Amino acid sequence: MPVLRSAPKTRALAPEKIPLAVRDLVARAPIDDIHTHLYTPSFGPLLLWGIDELLVYHYLVAEGFRHHRLPPEKFWAMSKTEQADLLWKHLFLEHSPISESCRGVLTCLHALGLDVRKRDLAALRAHFSKWTLDRYLDKVLEISGVERLVMTNNPFDDLERPVWLRGGTRDARFEAALRLDDILMTWEKAVPRLREWGFDVGLDCSRRTLDETRRFLHEWIMRMKPLYLAVSLPPTFAFPDLKTPGSDTLRNHLLVEAILPECREHNLPFAMMIGVKKLVNPSLRLAGDSVGRADPGVVERLCAAYPDNKFLVTMLSRENQHEICIVARKFANLHVFGCWWFLNNPSIIEEMTRERFELLGLSVTPQHSDARVLDQLLYKWRHFRAILTDVLTDKYADLARTGWAVTEDDLRRDVRDLFGGAFRRFLE
Repeated sequence: MPVLRSAPKTRALAPEKIPLAVRDLVARAPIDDIHTHLYTPSFGPLLLWGIDELLVYHYLVAEGFRHHRLPPEKFWAMSKTEQADLLWKHLFLEHSPISESCRGVLTCLHALGLDVRKRDLAALRAHFSKWTLDRYLDKVLEISGVERLVMTNNPFDDLERPVWLRGGTRDARFEAALRLDDILMTWEKAVPRLREWGFDVGLDCSRRTLDETRRFLHEWIMRMKPLYLAVSLPPTFAFPDLKTPGSDTLRNHLLVEAILPECREHNLPFAMMIGVKKLVNPSLRLAGDSVGRADPGVVERLCAAYPDNKFLVTMLSRENQHEICIVARKFANLHVFGCWWFLNNPSIIEEMTRERFELLGLSVTPQHSDARVLDQLLYKWRHFRAILTDVLTDKYADLARTGWAVTEDDLRRDVRDLFGGAFRRFLE
């Protein structure tokens, strides 16, 4: 048999030209943002944007409580404008804004061409007041390079549910993900609402309850056309759960006998975001959540037990990252994605991205924005592009030193995969 040789489509780049080629391609690549908390404009007030929303985002709220010492009940009694004024004063005027959350706000403003040297919050508000939402959405997506993004959609949300039931129009750049936290995390509260909506479920694992849960999921899958089903899970999540009676055992039944079969039927991945400890400080509201180390063996057992299901996984604890990469090496039905929440810091993102490339090659989606405020697309993707440029430059330089021909076509293909191409293939 003759040896088949494939010539590169373009000539190899000289080693000294690799950094410039990587920087150019990463900077221009369109982004498929696979997990956000943003909404298409038809969802009205659920789509957050503007300077005050940036400043009162829960990342900054938590940081602010370390400085202003205001009792939480007094802070929450303030108007949003007053809260933003307070956080601007303590985090930007009285201290240098070097945290990633504060730097992110400044990156957003700079990307929009605004002058932050004057530190004039009133002038910044005046600028935002001139925008309409539709024009601003187009501007942010254009500057950030985000071509498509995936929402987080909860049919139990009283503001969101009516929009879906009305069957309103949706911006084609926004795609859905069906969120399952109410079913898997607070079933006792979900049951009366499901019964109100005509689903014959109970606080049990009966066949009727499981079948009716599947019927509910099927209806919403057909309505939303989601790319995946998703849940945020605590670090204590166990599978199989053989020790804890009650809701955790029921959670396993709902997962195995309702959610995973429905995912298989529709060829949809089940996304698990594992490691959040909810409301360790309830007085801080959304800013009061924390992180805990989870058991990657949970993912390993699910992937092994259900090879016909696809799983998307991101873990919140830095200490879990190496183990989940090893699990992904063993199971092709697992796709690792993103640097989530408390991991969204440049030093950690760089470490995780290098680790993933070294263990999994390019078969990952290294980042998602997790944005809750539209403007955050500007800083999260600008900051990540810079990190990815450095990491890829080093990796391609390593390849060139082995004698491998690194071509511009190779770079273009790989960057496309990292910004959503690998994820889209995993969905097929």
